[in-house]
Amino acid sequence: ISMISTAKAPWAIGPYSQAVLVNRTIYISGQIGVDPSSGQLVPGGVEEAKQALKNMGEILKAVGCDFTNVVKTTVLLADINDFNTVIDLYKQCFKSNYPARAPYHVAVLPKGGRIEIEAVAVPEPFTIPLL
Repeated sequence: ISMISTAKAPWAIGPYSQAVLVNRTIYISGQIGVDPSSGQLVPGGVEEAKQALKNMGEILKAVGCDFTNVVKTTVLLADINDFNTVIDLYKQCFKSNYPARAPYHVAVLPKGGRIEIEAVAVPEPFTIPLL
């Protein structure tokens, strides 16, 4: 087990790691739209979603990966009406070999955020075998 951290993404708000590597699987903690330099939530739903994805990208880079390594995401939304906007931004990061995804409408997110995204990744590009 290896704990993963980078100063280019926000530090954990509580007793957890930015990400953990276990048996060639990377578990990335939920990322919200916090600017790592200020520690503050960026204003606006679109900007918040962009920052959350940027934070995830920086964690992936810390272990030599990128969005092509992601196999599963969970998207938490404080307002389900933000879903289409978030997915438009999401498609800018995930361009092929789309990961499995589960979106949820939730009551409250940390720091009053509107979006949180967590992910599972593997350190090599994945391919779908022919069945």
